[in-house]
Amino acid sequence: MNSLDRLITLFSKLPGIGKKSAGRLVYHILDTDPVYARTLAEELNALHSAIKRCTRCGSFTETDPCPICSDPGRDTGLLCVVERAQDVRVIEESKEYRGLFHVLGGLIAPLEGVNPGDLAIGRLFNRIKDDGVREVILALNPTIEGDTTALYIQKFLNEKFSDNINGNKLEISRLAQGLPVGGDLEYADRLTLSRSLRGRIRM
Repeated sequence: MNSLDRLITLFSKLPGIGKKSAGRLVYHILDTDPVYARTLAEELNALHSAIKRCTRCGSFTETDPCPICSDPGRDTGLLCVVERAQDVRVIEESKEYRGLFHVLGGLIAPLEGVNPGDLAIGRLFNRIKDDGVREVILALNPTIEGDTTALYIQKFLNEKFSDNINGNKLEISRLAQGLPVGGDLEYADRLTLSRSLRGRIRM
């Protein structure tokens, strides 16, 4: 196996990249300026030393705490719980949320050997208590694992915070789920329609 084949194999191990896509990427790099390839290699080489986990929220960052956690303009009473660090970026790009984040590091999946103790649920309790959080927003994917994790966290927090926090009861919410903007009812699956009806809003 030559260096070209080895690189194609490495690229094909990335999520969503098959052998053909990996080949196209590698040949594209070969066709571009060698400076680009060197820069790409240098950035990849420095990635693990430059980027680390924020000790507060668990997101990826170059500074600790991360820019979001250290931003004094953030609403510390809102805490959005997400599965992965990349979910933080997705929500941030919406420009609709100004609270803080908490990255679980996965979802409860017993068949895959992922249990509640493997996730950052214990740290979630401490953050709510220490920061005086008034609302926890569960921004988890609407999958079996996401639903299981959301229900577990809801039960866990209801037990831990049966008493009020700073005179207020902790509110637990979840992102609305349903039809996408521009979607067509004709092509909506039954589960999506069901969630849309349950999550309907008044006009």
